[in-house]
Amino acid sequence: MKQHSVYSLSLVLGITLLSSFAPYAQGEILAMLNYESKPDNPMRKEGLAIIDVDPQSANFGKMLMDIPLPHDLVAHHIFYNQDLSKAYITALGKSTLHILDMNQFPYRMKTVETPTCQVQEDMVFTKDNKTWYLSCMGSSTIVVGDAITDKPLKTIETPSSGKPYLRYPHGLDLNEKIDRILATNTIRPDGKEPGEVITVIEASTGKILSNHKVSHKPSSVGAAPVEAIFVPNSNPPLAYINNWLDGTTWSAIWNAGKKEFDFQQVIDFASLKQEVPLEIYPNPEQNQLFITTANPGYFNIFDVKDPQKPKLTKAIPTAGGAHHVGFSPDGHYAFVQNSFINLPEMRDGSITVIDLKEGKAIEQINILKNQGFNPNCIVLLPQWMKGNPLSH
Repeated sequence: MKQHSVYSLSLVLGITLLSSFAPYAQGEILAMLNYESKPDNPMRKEGLAIIDVDPQSANFGKMLMDIPLPHDLVAHHIFYNQDLSKAYITALGKSTLHILDMNQFPYRMKTVETPTCQVQEDMVFTKDNKTWYLSCMGSSTIVVGDAITDKPLKTIETPSSGKPYLRYPHGLDLNEKIDRILATNTIRPDGKEPGEVITVIEASTGKILSNHKVSHKPSSVGAAPVEAIFVPNSNPPLAYINNWLDGTTWSAIWNAGKKEFDFQQVIDFASLKQEVPLEIYPNPEQNQLFITTANPGYFNIFDVKDPQKPKLTKAIPTAGGAHHVGFSPDGHYAFVQNSFINLPEMRDGSITVIDLKEGKAIEQINILKNQGFNPNCIVLLPQWMKGNPLSH
């Protein structure tokens, strides 16, 4: 009851704030970030913050709404379904999805239990908006759910016999044209046993088909592939994979004759004096690929006219922990959230605003950082996501 009261009060305050800023509604870009306390913050808190990130807005950098979350949830990522009507918040600390109804204001939140999913990570949705897939790094499973009712339907797990396996999955993406899911085998939640393979799954059946090593290093080292993202409308289907510990990016190209992927390394971040590549944002309309690296913190722009030979065109410094990115609908700005699971030297807590036309960082938003919080993910609100080719 107490938590409900706090939630209601926060929404009332948010509505008041949003109403007071109404005259500037045309000159704002609103982003939603889930945040948690920094390790040295004596008071543990989590929440969803809505912040105006438009550097041209009179309310730039201000928090317009603060929605509380359970303090022990360890909220991780935010994903929209296909029609942007719901936002799903995954969690590392509990097997509970929090789901916001984005069609109602104040937003309505519900919770869905996923008992076979421990340490929730990434989500992906079918194009008909009827099914979702959720990777579970702690339980080495992928949960398949009904995207209308949000009830879990089945669990994909390693078969009791045979070589293909699913281990500590984190990154997850779906290509329905070839009926395939790619899942990264990342690392045990305690930071031990880093993986080195990508698991290929038949989406329609949930059958684990094969594993593929995406590292040239000995298996004892561990590459920790962390994200796998398909390039929209690529022909043949093409995905990029980031290796967290290996500091490399690989490509996976669909071989229609063999009905399997061909893998090869395409970027080595060590040569760029960068470590911990994380998020991948393809921009096929401009033959670009955006990749963040968390240490020391960069937003990288690659030319991918030749998708197998990305060429770095710009490495823009941000801050320690450069992670998720939101993009303005007109392609003018990128908003980089700087914090990676509270790791040392990778938890700055700021948001860097990048002018993509000028190719440089122009502003830093410190409202969460100054309060002792770290943002864990950033997405723009649906109004600024619809029709945005860089949203995924």
